[in-house]
Amino acid sequence: MKKMIMMLAMVLTLSTMYAFTGEEAINSQAVSNFKSQFRAATDTRWTTGKSYYKVEFNQDDQKLFAYYNFQGEFVAVCRYISSLNLPFSLQNNLRKNYSEHWISDLFEMATKDGTSYYVTLENADSKVVLSSTDGTTWSIYERSKKA
Repeated sequence: MKKMIMMLAMVLTLSTMYAFTGEEAINSQAVSNFKSQFRAATDTRWTTGKSYYKVEFNQDDQKLFAYYNFQGEFVAVCRYISSLNLPFSLQNNLRKNYSEHWISDLFEMATKDGTSYYVTLENADSKVVLSSTDGTTWSIYERSKKA
């Protein structure tokens, strides 16, 4: 019985240590910058991409995604939004020009240069991703046919 308890304690200790290695493996400057920018963040989860760190977290009842380069500098923060959160001119343009499509993805991206919007629209035959960097007009970011 003592061996079983000792083994269980060891497994729990090792799994707890492993759970906390994520943030330790990230550039300390990125972690420091994140903590100063998003003081109220909860449920943080760091991952490493090809050329960036991504931290997924909750703040003010929203799911957010912040990105930092490998030097630890802030790149962007993103959040999923409703079409009702788009600027009016962008909403209007979607209604007018893409009424035969449905929205499958929509997010807002804020960088030091400003706010951009990306929307993925689909219909039975195609998929189109639009972007807006000025908040007034859409441009085609990517277009594809469905198989």
